[in-house]
Amino acid sequence: MKLQEFLGTDTKYGLEAIADDAELARQIQILLIGLGLLEPPADGKFGPISVAALKKFQSLTNTTETDFIGAETAKKLIETKPEDLPKPPLKLSNDLASRIVKYMQAMNYQVFTGLKEYNITYVEGMNGDGSLNKDNKNEFNDRRIVIEIVDGVPKIVDHWQATTEPGAYYTYKPMNRAGAARIQFGQYKAWAVGYHGNADRHEALIQVAPITVCRDFNKDFKRTGDKLDTGLFLVNQHWGYDAPSNDIKNASAGCLVGRMRQGHREFMAIVKQDRRYVTNNNYVFYTTVIPGDDLVKKFPATAR
Repeated sequence: MKLQEFLGTDTKYGLEAIADDAELARQIQILLIGLGLLEPPADGKFGPISVAALKKFQSLTNTTETDFIGAETAKKLIETKPEDLPKPPLKLSNDLASRIVKYMQAMNYQVFTGLKEYNITYVEGMNGDGSLNKDNKNEFNDRRIVIEIVDGVPKIVDHWQATTEPGAYYTYKPMNRAGAARIQFGQYKAWAVGYHGNADRHEALIQVAPITVCRDFNKDFKRTGDKLDTGLFLVNQHWGYDAPSNDIKNASAGCLVGRMRQGHREFMAIVKQDRRYVTNNNYVFYTTVIPGDDLVKKFPATAR
């Protein structure tokens, strides 16, 4: 069955009937994915996540059909474009989570608003209390932060000391002759659950899609003037082997690294509860890397 066959008819399919029709289920999933209401893959298995996405679509489009699809839902699914869907309002304040979300919105980054949809962010040059630091080289002076939107309100699920930059060891002894990799600020959909390392192998988020890095050929620990390089570079999100706060040692050649083993385990336990990962263990996570000074400049902790 296809959605087009519902048009101009009185045919109605309940949720169980959709689940029993893999072709129809896959078509609905493809359209919901295109509308940003469902994460891939479109596997034809119409379970609770797909049902919730369909009901959300019907609610957003004021469809009178509930718990089934008929001609009205079919027509709207076929014709609706992403920009046609109303955006649920966010309840933003001036706390750190809200300011990060405001920044992401200002940069046109994806902000996930569903329950158990986690926004992984790194803020460079930020302390645990949200204040800025000097962002000195070769230090764990950045913040790894996981944000969830709960009833429209951004909440920090947890946060950890981290680095978004390579340490001195790999800056002076780069693994690539073009220079150490320093991730370019931005948002990337590029990491899946896997394992990092050999001698101290551990669960991590592994790079599976291209990202852009700045090549620190002149070894000045800055992005300014560096050549941009886009590709797969094994820039993973792993732990920092409990290295000292003021010495990255060889814990990072350009990866996104949480300093402590225990903190990293907490991070992985949280992101693996993401509903999209629970549904699809091959889910590719978004991650956003933000310059702390730009965040504070655009959205200061104390409103002007």
